[in-house]
Amino acid sequence: MARYPLNLPPELQQEAARLAHRQGISLNQFILWSVAEKVGELRHSLDDPAFPRLTYRRGAAGQPTPVIRGTGIRVQTIVVAARDWGMSPAEIASEFGLTEQQIKECLAFYEARHDEIDRSVRAEASMMPTDA
Repeated sequence: MARYPLNLPPELQQEAARLAHRQGISLNQFILWSVAEKVGELRHSLDDPAFPRLTYRRGAAGQPTPVIRGTGIRVQTIVVAARDWGMSPAEIASEFGLTEQQIKECLAFYEARHDEIDRSVRAEASMMPTDA
């Protein structure tokens, strides 16, 4: 294992030492564990750097869903508004309090990953009650 000198701000080091003690491990083990956990999280991230305004959120069923970063608005909602309701990017932006750039990025995401969004739309539609 390689050595790496690490300079932590005093408050961060004290907090890390407290948490390590509570876990019953050394500060060194705690830091190694923390870095390994973060690297694993980043390695498995679904975010696509080509779409910086979008991220994934896990819904109630645990399924990752693409949303507009900083909002709870699903990409799927924007796609349905444009595709099924015939709304323009400007109309959608106005309706949802977003920028046109956010809307355009959602639509570009859909073009790149339409199978993912279409599958989600179909799954949601199949759960809707039908009129008898």
